[in-house]
Amino acid sequence: MRHSMRGDVDPFIVMDVMEAARKAEVAGRHIIHMEVGQPGTGAPQAAKTKLMAEMSNPLGYTVGLGLPELRARIAQHYAEWYGVTIDPARVVITSGASGAFLLAFSALFDNDARVGLGTPCYPSYRQILKAVGLTPVDIPTTFAQRFQPLPSDVAQYNLDGLIVASPANPTGTMLDQDALAALAAACDGRGAALISDEIYHGIDYDTSPVTALQVTDEVYVVNSFSKYFSMTGWRVGWMIVPQDHVRRIERLAQNMFICAPHAAQRLALHAMDCTDELEVNKAVYATNRALMIAGLKAAGLTRFAPPDGAFYVYVDVSDHTDDALAFAAEILEKAGVAVTPGLDFDASRGHHWLRFSYARATADITEGLDRLARFMHERQT
Repeated sequence: MRHSMRGDVDPFIVMDVMEAARKAEVAGRHIIHMEVGQPGTGAPQAAKTKLMAEMSNPLGYTVGLGLPELRARIAQHYAEWYGVTIDPARVVITSGASGAFLLAFSALFDNDARVGLGTPCYPSYRQILKAVGLTPVDIPTTFAQRFQPLPSDVAQYNLDGLIVASPANPTGTMLDQDALAALAAACDGRGAALISDEIYHGIDYDTSPVTALQVTDEVYVVNSFSKYFSMTGWRVGWMIVPQDHVRRIERLAQNMFICAPHAAQRLALHAMDCTDELEVNKAVYATNRALMIAGLKAAGLTRFAPPDGAFYVYVDVSDHTDDALAFAAEILEKAGVAVTPGLDFDASRGHHWLRFSYARATADITEGLDRLARFMHERQT
């Protein structure tokens, strides 16, 4: 049977690592998971209790743009967190951030459009772009620029669009308001679309993140309930789009997805009022972050991006290997710690990098760092 070239996308390596870790666990081993960006906690308990009380009511389709009360609550969230006034009509509820990217790419770009990605970056940007007939353009970034794209890249790479993420995956670095404003101005000057991935907002430590909506309305802002709200398995996210794009997105959403899952939308609505529980989770990440920074240095892994936000540390392991994929497999086999090779995030330079996630319980992070230190010591002796 013939097949489409749209399916010729690269594997998501972290999912392969997860599968290798699962097989090791089935064989009886105890694996410490530092590979996947998934909170060790579940959805807030108070939100689940409210949802359970509602489950006797029929759950059918919602309107394509999402539950009106959830859209209004998200608009309120922007006023509370950022001091930005958003018309709830501009809020689109999506099937996770992944659904938002499909909608955004479909609404903004024609076939073969050039969309820039500052590498290292979240790998699925590139693969979704390829699957819908667009051209991902890798923009190599450096430690000196905090692994974020520069305004000059928009013209230099002749871009039709640019995706930025702050806090970023895998590096954890953030853009400040001036940097975001400069990128927005560069895109506007070239007629390029700007997409701001803000999925890790809320998971920050020393400095609060800036939303692109603080500098421009000519942007698609993507967020999700997966990270700060700890709802990965519920697959619900949101997107803020310019007012004149709402109907375009609505038509696409109706046909592609009908709607995001009704129960997940109800849970998301309740989760937004569970601040106390969510801040306890955030405090765990802050503890884990401090442990990770100290533990990696103790293991001799001292070169990494500054983890301003999210729950990752992106580590340069070029002093130890030229093959991060093999190195990650060795760490899993000998130390029982699952980590992600940088090739997921940067196809040209990722063979020198590993990503470590500290999203799980503190006891797991402590044990994983102890195992890693022993592994590195034994490897070097």
